[in-house]
Amino acid sequence: MHLARVIRMDESDANVFDPAAESGEWAIPGTFAFSDWTEADLTGKARQAFANGWLGLESFGRATFVAVAPITEAEHEALIDTLSAHFVTRYGAPDLDAARPVAEEELAHMRAMCDDHDPNTLIVVIRELTEVGVKEQFRTIRPGQAELEAFAVHGS
Repeated sequence: MHLARVIRMDESDANVFDPAAESGEWAIPGTFAFSDWTEADLTGKARQAFANGWLGLESFGRATFVAVAPITEAEHEALIDTLSAHFVTRYGAPDLDAARPVAEEELAHMRAMCDDHDPNTLIVVIRELTEVGVKEQFRTIRPGQAELEAFAVHGS
């Protein structure tokens, strides 16, 4: 079983997201957070979170990159509990029992996406707001597919 963990190529996430997810956190797309957004909501750091942000499941901050990683059943169950509690405290779900199926569905979606890829595959999300709602696309970069220069900054 696989899920995705936040990775940081550099410190830019700390500058563009409020808050930024920490490296190593388990993550999901978290698109539900934008379900009622309009163009007026897409300003500053909120725009960046909408356009490219994964949702970290510890800090509930955002990140640009995630990488596929193995997850244990116990870790997966703990994430369901954490996300269920987040739905209650942040989104007003009536209780944990009502929030649990939604949390399970969110994690199942991410697991299905990750199970199609090898560990260490990078995934990025690209979102846009359309007349009918949020359009979401995912791009993957397989291990060894990216050149170091794509991520490294070289000094003179």
